[in-house]
Amino acid sequence: MRIGELSRRTGVSVPTIKFYVREGLLPAGELTSPNQASYGEAHVQRLRLIRALLDVGGLSVAGIRDVIVAVDDPERPVHTVLGVAANGMVPRYDREPDTGIEEARKKVAELIAARGWHAYPENPAGEALATALAALDDVGHGGFAEVLDAYADAAERVAGADLEYVAHHVAREELVESVVVGTVLGDAIFAAMRRLAQVDASNRIFGRAT
Repeated sequence: MRIGELSRRTGVSVPTIKFYVREGLLPAGELTSPNQASYGEAHVQRLRLIRALLDVGGLSVAGIRDVIVAVDDPERPVHTVLGVAANGMVPRYDREPDTGIEEARKKVAELIAARGWHAYPENPAGEALATALAALDDVGHGGFAEVLDAYADAAERVAGADLEYVAHHVAREELVESVVVGTVLGDAIFAAMRRLAQVDASNRIFGRAT
């Protein structure tokens, strides 16, 4: 197919497709003449991945390039590829080193060790968790850490469901796309379900106002 058809099929404008090619995110088409190139289904799939990383995952062009490099490296285990994509979606929080953040990091490290999770506390998600715990302590709710094990139980079950879903996909690009879309939209779904469950729990614990 020509670039115009590729644009129509994917909803990505021709200038944007050319930009992705220049940035090394999308392979160039096969030249059929000095001024024309042909594109295939692999280009359609790659554009889907790029748009998922950009529009849903919120990754930068540099972040997308890191994922693309990982996807295109057959020597990289799927676990590593998914990790590159997932890490790029974790928000970064800037906080000056202080006693609060250091204590929170210790709690995160202890939680990871106690759960037997194969993850490093320095992982972007670990740092995000430490920042949140430090913020809770700042506003006088450090005791909220008491529910971390309950949160971890729920997180393990949800994460297992997430990866069981994406495991049904075969192609590496489809795996990454599924993780990106599933993580972002799954977060929204889980947050909404949590709110619904809180309404029910509030009713059971505090009773209806009469």
